[in-house]
Amino acid sequence: MNLGLKKKFKKIALFAGIAFAVSQLGPVVNSVQAATPKNTLVIAKNISDIITLDPAEVFEFTAGELIANIYDRVMMFEPENLTKLVGGVAESYSISADGKTVTLKIRPGQKFHSGNPVSAEDVVYSLQRVIHLNKTPVFIFTQFGWSKENVSEVIKLVDSSTVELTIKSDLSAAILLNSLQAGIGSVVDKKLVMSHEKDGDMGYDWLKNHSAGSGAFSLKVWKANELVTLEANPDYRHGAPKLKRLVMQHVAEASAQRLLLEKGDIDIARNLPPDQAAGLKGNSDIAVDFFPKATLVYLAANREDKFVGHPKVQEALRYLVDYEGMTSSFLKGQYKIHQAFWPSGLWGSLEDTPFSLNVAKAKALLAEAGYADGFKVSIDTLTRDPFGQIAQSIQQTLGQAGIEAEIILSEGKTLWPKYRARKHQLIVAIWGPDYVDPHSNADSFAHNPDNRFESKLTGKLAWRNAWSDAAVNKMTEQASAEVDVSKRTEIYLALQKSLQQDSPFSVLFQENELTARRANVKGLVSGANFDLVFYRNTSK
Repeated sequence: MNLGLKKKFKKIALFAGIAFAVSQLGPVVNSVQAATPKNTLVIAKNISDIITLDPAEVFEFTAGELIANIYDRVMMFEPENLTKLVGGVAESYSISADGKTVTLKIRPGQKFHSGNPVSAEDVVYSLQRVIHLNKTPVFIFTQFGWSKENVSEVIKLVDSSTVELTIKSDLSAAILLNSLQAGIGSVVDKKLVMSHEKDGDMGYDWLKNHSAGSGAFSLKVWKANELVTLEANPDYRHGAPKLKRLVMQHVAEASAQRLLLEKGDIDIARNLPPDQAAGLKGNSDIAVDFFPKATLVYLAANREDKFVGHPKVQEALRYLVDYEGMTSSFLKGQYKIHQAFWPSGLWGSLEDTPFSLNVAKAKALLAEAGYADGFKVSIDTLTRDPFGQIAQSIQQTLGQAGIEAEIILSEGKTLWPKYRARKHQLIVAIWGPDYVDPHSNADSFAHNPDNRFESKLTGKLAWRNAWSDAAVNKMTEQASAEVDVSKRTEIYLALQKSLQQDSPFSVLFQENELTARRANVKGLVSGANFDLVFYRNTSK
């Protein structure tokens, strides 16, 4: 990196208000080692999937990770113990005898970044705001029978430290508590947000690129496809984070991330594939970590499409994926084969992997569907690795069965709205649970009670692919209402087997996240779910 660019980078890290795009830096040509500031964590990551930072709307991976550090949620998994659900903004809770009312006691002494106290009124406002704004993740709450019409009754302020939540559906209180640690369970500063309200939007336009939280960090800058900067909260309830600042830079190319890491221009590279990480072997200045994740990669087919909407075609697709070939080559170490909608390693997961590449079987199924001569189709996916590579592999194996596929690469801000509008044919996409309960994924992959386009159930993958099955819906609802854990497990296993055989989904892989860091960087926590990534204990 030439000296002028190096000085420019240091200025970015120290003065977080200046927009910066690493993609414009050009080649690194100077052998002089750079160093990031001691009080700043600098991360290189492909952040093109960020479209909003309003916790009532966030449904993307990078943004979910960021708001986990900006906001405290009603309930939380803390980085010190990711296996135990505990109170966040809520200090404690109680459940009524009939299991339909959850009473929350709000933790005293908390403050927002603004200095405003965190109160029960803020909790009520935050949860009601999710319902009123009605953005993509709202289904996590509406499944409890909450609506704009009854929200003031089901989410109630009892007194200055008490909130009462009432379940109006057949779901259990355990699922409600789990859902309150999802991103939409983030508590926002009502006074600050309302000061930026425009035309009754509840501060929506402002909160897309600002923050109003009480978490370990506050948002200072977000420049789309350039960088995000977070500032440590010195008054955080767990104590001040170990580092004062975090800069997450948009670096789309894995090779560029590796080069910046080797030169010391960044502290952590988040998107290195195995081949790039292998090149770091023997470098004592760099360590490579693997974090088992609940993230799934899947292939989905739009049931409204003339060709791929046919159930036999969708069955054929499962035999036109080179699972072994991909996991033994460019995905090696980064992903493993997994073919059910609930990730392995979590309770209730189906471990069976019944599908492998079988072109002859796929051709027979295509002939049954009336497409012995194949057809043309498009595959939508993300621009970032490894999604384009996965799509290319599928393109090649589809071709062996006579299906001519065009790949359309898009950034998240383009791809996800297209997907939510049902305008795709095939899509290679990524999914992680919204909370750690099998119902989280079952409700999205399997449950679609209203398949009309007008219902706009965009948070449900079944709806996005125009698929609804009455028996599957009933089974999903049965599992969510069951209080016996062993019986719930049996239902979820049966549900996963059902979707393996008949659904628009071919679940392909489960992520084993590879993260490379400078050896002096310690304490990054990256849990199974996409929004269980925490920076407050990171040091260097």
